[in-house]
Amino acid sequence: MSATWYECKVKYRKLDDTGKQKVVTEPYLVDALSYTEAERRINEEMSAFISEEFKITTINIANYAEIHPFENADRWFKSKVSLLAYDEESGKERKTTLSLLVQANDVKEAFDNTIRVMKNTMGDYTIPAVSESPIMDVFPYFSGEEGDSEKLERFNSLKNSKQETDQWAENEEAALVDALEA
Repeated sequence: MSATWYECKVKYRKLDDTGKQKVVTEPYLVDALSYTEAERRINEEMSAFISEEFKITTINIANYAEIHPFENADRWFKSKVSLLAYDEESGKERKTTLSLLVQANDVKEAFDNTIRVMKNTMGDYTIPAVSESPIMDVFPYFSGEEGDSEKLERFNSLKNSKQETDQWAENEEAALVDALEA
């Protein structure tokens, strides 16, 4: 079953850099089956982080084909990927555009991570745009069944890790795929 991602905007009071309380509205991404489940899940997730009152201002279906967390990264970037296909009947080239959400520290790293994600793609593709996303955090769905708790721990450890060496660079994609599938 394909994941449906919902972008939920949450309004709450937050301390800014000067120590003053400021009302902010920040977008978060949750994996859910419906708007109702997305609202329930974002309430659960935000209750763990915010001790004061908060308000969910909007919930919309997010237009991301795939979500890819990477080690040693703290920001999310939207990568626009155009898949190129040749239509033999008409003799024309067709483009199909996908949006990927990729975790990285800067635009160049996001571009490199997008290439790493796409390296096993059979067809031709281009990456016409990479831009920083306002998404603050991503909350994937795990059912709690046997095996899912290990997947959740693995996903979160990859997403939140601050590894100082690059020893995992080659096995990172395989680890992410294993954590999200199987």
